[in-house]
Amino acid sequence: MRFQNTLLLAAAPVALFALAAPAFGQTAASETAEVAPDNHNAELRAWFDAKYEEQVMDSPLWLTSLGRKERYGEIDDFSIAAQDEDLAWLKASVEEMEQTFDYDSLNATDKLSYDLWKYEYERAAQSAEWRDSGYVFTQMQGAHTFLPRLLISQHRVATAQDMRDYISRVSAIGRALGQLVDIAEPRAAAGVRPPYFAYDFVIDESQKLISGAPFDDGADNALWQDGKAKIAALVEAGTITAAEGETMQGELEAALKDGYKAGYDRVIAFMTADKPNASEIGVGVGSLPNGTAYYGYRLADSTTTDLTPEQVHRIGLDDVERIHAEMEAIKDEVGFDGDLQAFFAHIKEDPDNYFPQGDEGAQMYIDAAAAAIDNIESKLPQYFGLLPKAALEVKRVEKFREQDGGAQHYSSGTPDGSRPGVYYAHLSDMSAMPKNMLEVIAYHEGLPGHHMQISIAQELTGVPKFQTQLGYGVYAEGWGLYSERLAKEMPGAYEDPYSDFGRLSSELWRAIRLVVDTGIHSKGWTEDQAIAYFTENSPQNAETIRNEVRRYIVMPGQATSYKIGMNKILDLRARAESELGDDFDIRGFHDAVLGGGSLPLSLLERRVDAWIAERKAA
Repeated sequence: MRFQNTLLLAAAPVALFALAAPAFGQTAASETAEVAPDNHNAELRAWFDAKYEEQVMDSPLWLTSLGRKERYGEIDDFSIAAQDEDLAWLKASVEEMEQTFDYDSLNATDKLSYDLWKYEYERAAQSAEWRDSGYVFTQMQGAHTFLPRLLISQHRVATAQDMRDYISRVSAIGRALGQLVDIAEPRAAAGVRPPYFAYDFVIDESQKLISGAPFDDGADNALWQDGKAKIAALVEAGTITAAEGETMQGELEAALKDGYKAGYDRVIAFMTADKPNASEIGVGVGSLPNGTAYYGYRLADSTTTDLTPEQVHRIGLDDVERIHAEMEAIKDEVGFDGDLQAFFAHIKEDPDNYFPQGDEGAQMYIDAAAAAIDNIESKLPQYFGLLPKAALEVKRVEKFREQDGGAQHYSSGTPDGSRPGVYYAHLSDMSAMPKNMLEVIAYHEGLPGHHMQISIAQELTGVPKFQTQLGYGVYAEGWGLYSERLAKEMPGAYEDPYSDFGRLSSELWRAIRLVVDTGIHSKGWTEDQAIAYFTENSPQNAETIRNEVRRYIVMPGQATSYKIGMNKILDLRARAESELGDDFDIRGFHDAVLGGGSLPLSLLERRVDAWIAERKAA
């Protein structure tokens, strides 16, 4: 299954596969060490590894994300025909697996691997049924920003051939973007269009990516600057001569001005021509052809549950009410005289709650976030047996894709540790980054959140390779949100009550998502109605709220995964504490959750129940 089919074209950033569950144990070592399987289990694992290698070799971008250099000068085939080939390959692989391996003779761990492989084919097949309902280009997804970012951040250049491959990929971006426009055009003709604002974002982002030198007299374009720097590093290292460097720079300039620019010109032309047909009011997919059924699919896929939109909406309303009550307690603790809405306004308007605008304030934010993460890192052994080996960096989002009030995010490192994980922050508008929210975001994206969960998954041993790389959004985002709350149990976190209020604000934000996402896509709420509900019930600033609501509009269902996943992990922890009593071990529980990697919620529950049973038996 090609890399881009999920990361570039999907309606939400989902992960493909879940991870199998290693044998339970009392230490980190035993969590990742399997009892030697019998021949049938060993044969299945060897089969999985062979199939995984076929998948990876089919995707040059996936290879690069793993730190590998095979097919380094290529970009994936983004066409519908390629997607159909991927699905057919998966279908054939499941048929081969079922014909070759006797399920009943497998151990529990390998049964889970078997089930997951089949589940992912079924999931992919269902996704294919709905692919014509998804948006191709929006402010939240699309190859137009992903591909340059991948070249800048992940295409490492150590040899002359690496640089030639870089230039080849720059040129191939035009073909890739053209294939995506070929997909977007018939969908738009059938009435599947995002609202107007998505067009504005994509056009603006695309124009930025073909602006500046060598396209005009402006400052260096991001790729031109990156490519020249990589060529200069080769010259400085003596890997190539100065003359060879000049030749390469000329080739890079030609690639940018030719294939690369042609691709962006086509995206801009399509989006500009189609924009008048787009809705002038931000609305959900319920207004699109088959929109109600499509949203049901998106909700089920995002949560890995059968919850209905109405059930999700009610869960959100209940959580909003509970969190408001906890916020009232903190408001009273700090002695604020006024109601919760007034306290929201006070926090938003207090100048001391913000770093200065500009690069100096942005660096202050980066430094403070890194310090908060360092404190948590020192406490991890008290709460986890499994610990990540990969390094973590905190960085500002690159200028060409930075958005005022944009959502912070995490980019995973490589399994071999050659590229660290990165927590990215949008810092172009410091008024959208209040200090009281700094800690909670750092814990969610960094430690003990996404970096820990994803790195541990990648580092697992004793499981098929395919299971170490991929995952489920509801698990990953549920863990990230659970981590925000877990950090409160760790010394040195949220010592300021305003930071603890920030933690509650973050959880409230995710609870509001349940209400707003279902409101937009199943109850007919407009962008303005969703913004009004969000504003009335949270302390988030106006720019963040608008960006958030627009995110939910173009990514139906995705935003519900956070709170649904967190609630499930909290429920499982409460169950374990109740059933085990004094025998409950927080390190063991967390290792049970993380040691099996990313799972749909039903399989996560199965894994935790097995851990509880084992603890009882012990």
